[in-house]
Amino acid sequence: MISKKIIQYASVVATAFFLFSCDKEFNTIGGNVLGEDHFQFGEKDQEATVIAYNQDLGAVQTNNLTINPLGIYNNTAFGKTTAHFVTQVSLPTTTPTFTASPEITEVILYVPYFSTKGDTDEEGVSTYELDSVYGTSKLKLSVFENGYFLRDFDPSTEFSEAQKYYSNQLSDFENNKRGASPDGTSISHGERLNNGTDVSENDQFFFNPAEISVTTVDDDEEETTTKSVPGMYLKLNKDFFQKKIIEGYDQNKLVNNNVFKEYFRGLYFKVEASDVEPNGSSLAMINFSGGKITIKYEQGAVGSREEKTLELTLTGNTVCLTSQERNTNYSNALTSADATLGDERLYLNGGAGSMAVIDLFGRDENGESAELEAYRANGWLINEANLIFRIDRNAMGENAEPDRIYLYDMKNKIPLIDYYNDFTVNSTKPKYGKLIHDGIIKLEDEKGVTYKIRITNHIANLFKNPDSTNVRLGLVVTEAIGNVGNYRLRNETASGIKEVPIASIMNPLGTVLYGSKSSVPLDQRLRLEIYYTKPD
Repeated sequence: MISKKIIQYASVVATAFFLFSCDKEFNTIGGNVLGEDHFQFGEKDQEATVIAYNQDLGAVQTNNLTINPLGIYNNTAFGKTTAHFVTQVSLPTTTPTFTASPEITEVILYVPYFSTKGDTDEEGVSTYELDSVYGTSKLKLSVFENGYFLRDFDPSTEFSEAQKYYSNQLSDFENNKRGASPDGTSISHGERLNNGTDVSENDQFFFNPAEISVTTVDDDEEETTTKSVPGMYLKLNKDFFQKKIIEGYDQNKLVNNNVFKEYFRGLYFKVEASDVEPNGSSLAMINFSGGKITIKYEQGAVGSREEKTLELTLTGNTVCLTSQERNTNYSNALTSADATLGDERLYLNGGAGSMAVIDLFGRDENGESAELEAYRANGWLINEANLIFRIDRNAMGENAEPDRIYLYDMKNKIPLIDYYNDFTVNSTKPKYGKLIHDGIIKLEDEKGVTYKIRITNHIANLFKNPDSTNVRLGLVVTEAIGNVGNYRLRNETASGIKEVPIASIMNPLGTVLYGSKSSVPLDQRLRLEIYYTKPD
């Protein structure tokens, strides 16, 4: 383990960084923002033993993520991923009340997308570019009432720990979904709630980049136009909500959120391929907590009816539900992983995907290494040390690529000391802080070529301190460099891995890197570069 003094320092800083919220910038970053090589002088060593191999993660914990994927993504390097979503729904802070004969007139579900505003024309219409949307195909989207209760705490721990939900629990929600009967009554496996005649809201749904403009006319025939940023905009079954909300109010089901969330257990967003594009691909990263259900209704005596609005928010417990259909190359790479000799290709895939495990200096299972002792004996002054990962361009093809990868200490489940010692920030795009530690994709002709991760302090500490441990390293894709927390795997791996970084779970993308196996050409092989100065 790293020296005790450094660990104590790292623990304090780790706590601070864990409080950072998930970054919400999703634009691809060019290679020109990469930091310069800071201390590449002196002699260069590339002879250190590096063994890197693949690790299948299986199902991962996916409840209450900051952002969630929704859609279908076909990746030629990995296969097809389908992502569904479940969320609880919350009442406003002020408990709603209804008076005489309330009647719901319209129900709108709106969830804004991540987007960047462009120009506005003379008529006041603005254009937008959507962020973090992969593919443009049409999908079949069905919104159901969730019938599977999402608990806050786990009864198996005597309610002392938060309840965990996992990516492979789709059947639990599918088997318990609810919809509307012909008169709007909530029934098991009833009709979906987004049942309007506009197919763009259900059977041919797509992530529309258009500004949302809604015009209403009041009793004096004056028009009011409200504009919103692009988002999911669905008309829901008003008869269902008439019975669920108005009749629920009469049954005292809206007295507080605890009662309400047991009564109305939220929404289940189910995604399928559309009939018009059965092999289509379209997936977006969405912050569902910014969404709302707007219920418009009238109430009061005849002749003096008033129009009212009730807003429900998509807040509370959530679960991301994913399924993978892995292609042959990807599956074979995971089942034939070689922890002794290393693998030719490293498959890093977010979500319920895979990671790479890295051993330096020929370490054994206890972290001991004769090679490391030999390096220590040299007494070198370490100027810079980098792990450079080259992307297999043939394997990646035209697939979207993750902007960043993240290296961490698998034993202690924390970042390396280089992460904590890097105080660089990016005020406009927080996702690209920690610039010196790096891990950001380098582009040439808009295609990724390498990822570099500086581990100068980590290597210097290993060489200088005999009591430091040469820990096993984990490598994953990341969606938020400021989030270094971890979530559970549903099943521990054969090698003893129980957790994986949360930011990897949030990222739907993957990359294929050249590995460390001796059969990989030297100019492409994963190498540890150490720049050093010899002692006098």
